[in-house]
Amino acid sequence: MIGEETPRDLAALVVRRAGWLQPTEDPWEPYRLCDPAGVVVGPVAAYLRDLQASGRPEATMRAYATALLRWFRFLWAAGMPWDQATRAEARDFCCWIQLTAKPGRAGRRDGAGPGVVRAGVPNPVTGKAPPGRGYAPATVTHSESVLRGFYDFHREAGTGPVVNPFPLARGRHGGRAHAHHNPMEPYRGERSGQYRPRLARKAPHHIPEEKFNQLFAALGSHRDRALVAFWVSTGARASELLAATCRDTDPGQQLIAVIRKGTRHLQQLPASPDAFVWLRLYQAQMHGLVPAGPDDPLWWTLRSPFRQLSYHAAYRMFHRVNASLGVNWSLHDLRHLAACRMTRDPGMPLADVQWVLGHAQLTTTQLYLAAPADEVIASVLAYHARIAAGQGRSPGTAPPPGLRYRPESLEVLFGESHRDHP
Repeated sequence: MIGEETPRDLAALVVRRAGWLQPTEDPWEPYRLCDPAGVVVGPVAAYLRDLQASGRPEATMRAYATALLRWFRFLWAAGMPWDQATRAEARDFCCWIQLTAKPGRAGRRDGAGPGVVRAGVPNPVTGKAPPGRGYAPATVTHSESVLRGFYDFHREAGTGPVVNPFPLARGRHGGRAHAHHNPMEPYRGERSGQYRPRLARKAPHHIPEEKFNQLFAALGSHRDRALVAFWVSTGARASELLAATCRDTDPGQQLIAVIRKGTRHLQQLPASPDAFVWLRLYQAQMHGLVPAGPDDPLWWTLRSPFRQLSYHAAYRMFHRVNASLGVNWSLHDLRHLAACRMTRDPGMPLADVQWVLGHAQLTTTQLYLAAPADEVIASVLAYHARIAAGQGRSPGTAPPPGLRYRPESLEVLFGESHRDHP
């Protein structure tokens, strides 16, 4: 039991970068998790195979395998076999991952005390903090979900512990979160895991229009301009657009088809005319240098040897533009900007925005109805400026001297006795 075991000294625990995640060219086994001796970890391989059979894309399998690698490194450091892990190991891991520094950043702690890892200083232009020294809260919650699913899989298969080390939140007796949710009522944000930290619900960060114009002007090629124009007009995710082929574009109808991240369905999205203009300029520039068949990739690197443009290459391109402007926008901020533009158009129904963005729940799309923090701050400052200029009055202050209740109204309410009181 948790209350009876000897407490583990997490401050003295050294979790080494043992083992590794090996990508393969085998479509039947895209990733392998290897232990420090180079042997494939069988329980993880079985779980990844089950994910693949469930239709999960390779990017999801990689993210799950990375979360499992962190867990197995913790178990190797603690000297605990994976199938003997208890709730105590799960609790200690969730404490450790929230307080430790990410690999390669162990010596970059601030002066807040031993074991305390803070986020970086927000960018003065964007207000966004850079990647912190520790794991992000979203990474922590994702790890908890992955590990609970991993042990549920082996518990049902009879190959793991009888009791899942990562329990559900107290008061839950099993089952999927919101399984019987009434669609007419809002979600209450119930936590599904007991060791799952709470995430602050923030309005999506998007690029202001004037900053976007500066960013677009700093792009260095027709390909980059076409990519950004498609991202900001379709609202597609970066990976969805980068996977498009030549047959997926329909300039006559102003449509481009992408494979959705969650459902894996092919969906045509309307794009702006400017996006297709930049695309045509990019294709004319690459004519004769890269294949242009219907099934060939739409996006290529600009230098020989020409290869299909990957997500990481597009990310580095965007990072260089950010560095030239002194900002830290992300590719996903372009999707947020597209969503904010559409939701603020009174002629665009919210259900249409949900369809374009590919959200499963309308409540997710409603997040974009909230004004960003900088606009709220500007609105409140303008309110205080109007108060200082005498154009309004603060709540709770006394009315102007000339404003009084009519005597006959007071007599109806209180009778003539009110005259005896000042």
